[in-house]
Amino acid sequence: MKSTLIISTYNWPQALELVLLSAFYQSQLPDEIIIADDGSTQETAQLIEEFKSKFSIPLRHVWHEDEGFRKSVILNKAIAQAQGEYIIQADGDCILHSNYVEDHLHYAQKNTYLFGSRVNIQESYLETLFKEKQIRFKAFSKGIKKRTRALHFPFLSQFYKASNLFSKKYRGCNTSYFKSDFVAVNGYNEDFKGWGREDSELALRFHNFGLQGKRIRYRGIVFHIYHNEKSKSRLEINNDIELQTIANKTVWCKNGVDKYLGETN
Repeated sequence: MKSTLIISTYNWPQALELVLLSAFYQSQLPDEIIIADDGSTQETAQLIEEFKSKFSIPLRHVWHEDEGFRKSVILNKAIAQAQGEYIIQADGDCILHSNYVEDHLHYAQKNTYLFGSRVNIQESYLETLFKEKQIRFKAFSKGIKKRTRALHFPFLSQFYKASNLFSKKYRGCNTSYFKSDFVAVNGYNEDFKGWGREDSELALRFHNFGLQGKRIRYRGIVFHIYHNEKSKSRLEINNDIELQTIANKTVWCKNGVDKYLGETN
C-alpha cells in the first residue's frame, strides 16, 4: 500500500526544517512527502529544495498565494495530487516521533481513520531546540509537558479500540486515513477561512460517512513546537459551520477537493 505524508506549513522554515529532519529519520519512510504550503515566502521554498536531494523518496512542494489562513484549500490541493492511497498528515510545527509513519501504517484499516498524541514543547525551550536542532524526545526529556503522551509503548496501544463517536482528543496535526474516504466526503470544507474547526469538521463528516475513529495512544506521536496563537477572529463563524455538519449529519461538503482532482502540479 503506497502512502503519502502531507505536511502543512506557513512561513516558519526554522520549524519546518526540524519536521523534515524528523521525517528523514523515520523507521519507515512513506512513498512520498508533500509540503502543503499556505503561501510561504521563498525561504521555505529554498529549504524544501535543499531537502529534495537528501530524501530517497519524492519530496514535493504544493504552494499557493498568501491570501490569509487557507489551510483547508492548500490541504485539498496537496492531497488531490497525492499518489499514495493512504494519507498520513502532520503540521509543519510538529516534530515526528521516529516511528510516526510506521505506527500509522501499522494500524491502517478500512472504514477507519486514525489519530495519535501531541506533546507540547515549551516556549522556554525554543532557543535550545533550534540551536541543537533536536528531533528526538522521550517522556523525561527537557522542554516538554504532557509527558505521558510521549510514552511509546506499542503493546499498550493495542487496547485502544475504534469508536463510532468523535473524540475531542482528535487533532488534524496527527491523523491518517485512506485517500478514497477523503474524496468520498469531498475533503476539507473550503468555507472555513481563518483558524479553527476545519480538522474536526472533516472528522465529523468521516463519522457521518460511516467511518470509525481510532486513537493510537502510545504510538503515532508528534511534538508540537510552541508558537503564539493564531487569530481566532473567524472562530465563531467556523464553529457555526461545524454545528451545521453535526445537526444535518452532513457527509459531502459542496466547496471541497473535487475541483482539484485530476490536476497535476
